[in-house]
Amino acid sequence: MVHKKIPVLFNGGRPICESMIIVEYIEETWPHKYPFLPTDPYERAMARFWVKYFEEKGPAIWMVSQTTGDEQVKFKKESLEVLRTIDNHAGTLGKNKFFGGDNIGILDIALGCIAHWTEVIEVVAGVKLFEAHAFPYLHAWTQNFKEVPAIEENLPDCDKMLVLFKRGREKLLASQ
Repeated sequence: MVHKKIPVLFNGGRPICESMIIVEYIEETWPHKYPFLPTDPYERAMARFWVKYFEEKGPAIWMVSQTTGDEQVKFKKESLEVLRTIDNHAGTLGKNKFFGGDNIGILDIALGCIAHWTEVIEVVAGVKLFEAHAFPYLHAWTQNFKEVPAIEENLPDCDKMLVLFKRGREKLLASQ
């Protein structure tokens, strides 16, 4: 039974929930069609490590748009540290366009929200987080990621996201 979880993938009538679990399920079910994890065991472990890192630390980025005052300053500081850490890791990619090498991998998918949602969070919260000069490797990765046809064709409309996020922030702040 799936209870209050999104996203959910149904395969053969059976539900699989949670984004990264779904990605690993797809990779394990159709490994030749969707190879999201490296074949080398060490590289697989490192990809999983960075996914877990972002799952644990990345929510600070979202919290910037959900807070004000000192609390927002705290989440901005945490967000910048997360982005700096990921940018440093991205700097090790060499000539690869993606964390998954020449093709999008599991870490690219996990970090995909940085590529599109961060600018909406910045506008809604009135805070600058993701400046190209501060995070050059992550910024280059973002551009590469957003140019992949499957990603570009499926990105939500920024204007609609802004309306949705602004409304959500207003409701949240009014209830505090």
